[in-house]
Amino acid sequence: MSVKMTEAEIAAALARLGNWSSREGQFLERSFAFEDAVTAIGFVVRVAMRAEVMGHHPEMHILYGKVDILLSTHDAGGVTDLDLALARQIDACV
Repeated sequence: MSVKMTEAEIAAALARLGNWSSREGQFLERSFAFEDAVTAIGFVVRVAMRAEVMGHHPEMHILYGKVDILLSTHDAGGVTDLDLALARQIDACV
């Protein structure tokens, strides 16, 4: 089981990750903007395939060309190294 990170550990990781932010140490979050819904949905499919391989699934909200993603390791009660790894995978999908 992954261990929940402290807010200081999350802040240090976010400095290296870029474009992601923390919501009260419970989630990593990022919004992605695309030119249309089809492109946004294609991105969501790529993310879903990588998440499935990792066995760690993000919360994703799609509104036309915008995709909001939240990451959290529910078993640990917050952000873990698994969320950081998935964030890097998600960034590679853009």
